[in-house]
Amino acid sequence: MSILNVNNVSKTYANHKALNNVSLQVEKGEIFGLLGPNGAGKTTLIRMINQITAPDTGEILLHDKQIKASDVSLIGYLPEERGLYKKMKVGEQAVYLAELKGLKPSVAVERLKIWFEKFDILSWWDKKVEELSKGMQQKVQFITTVLHEPELLIFDEPFSGFDPINTNLLKEEIVKLKEKGTTIIFSTHNMASVEEVCDSIVLLNKAKNILEGKVKDIKQLFKKNEYEVIIPAEYKIENMLCEGCKLIKKEYKDATEISILSIEKGKNAELLSKILTSTDILSYREVLPSMNDIFIHTINNYKS
Repeated sequence: MSILNVNNVSKTYANHKALNNVSLQVEKGEIFGLLGPNGAGKTTLIRMINQITAPDTGEILLHDKQIKASDVSLIGYLPEERGLYKKMKVGEQAVYLAELKGLKPSVAVERLKIWFEKFDILSWWDKKVEELSKGMQQKVQFITTVLHEPELLIFDEPFSGFDPINTNLLKEEIVKLKEKGTTIIFSTHNMASVEEVCDSIVLLNKAKNILEGKVKDIKQLFKKNEYEVIIPAEYKIENMLCEGCKLIKKEYKDATEISILSIEKGKNAELLSKILTSTDILSYREVLPSMNDIFIHTINNYKS
């Protein structure tokens, strides 16, 4: 069941076409990757969903109804450019932002204390924002974004500036929010993060939607019938290849030979049988393209 539908949306600024007849669908309770190179139209679309601007043509539906200004209370938005007031105390500002989202101060304080303890920043409650590191400030803004428990969360480069430990902490919390039923739009250039957390993606380029679908389906669409075979290094894969099996590359690691093979459909069983008559197979797996490879290939081969 979809929570958000973007139908044939276009937007032009002066002589620049920011979005050109873009459509997409975000299912309830999924993490949806909004991808694309700089200038593709991602920020324009996010601004429309947040009712900051409106499409010239087309429509955006939330729960199958035209999205309106009052729906912003159902949305939490973490922009790439952070916007905390440097001179305010952290706790005071967090409560203030929670009140803007409709929470009573007592409820806000109760929820904030839980989140601050979870993110190990409770000791900063009475510090001014300017005293916090960039990472600490980002933690505060993440918390204030999710505190009112919105139905739809939009994260724009949420891991920017975080070290690996805090990046993993945020990823874990994002996955937990999804498990509770929250729908998340996740805009990033980090394709490794897309592989880890996203269920579906849309790829925008030059104001158009050029690729959309479930991550697992897209990876299947771009696969090349390649397989990785690991055998003991004293044996040579070249001596075991069957007709229709081609060696692409190989390398050695410790006492193993790691080979990437191109295998015609239906030849897997024949190859495995031939290898097993000579040696043991330590590992055998299909090689699927990474989202990073798919991103680069699709953008480079796109003709507008």
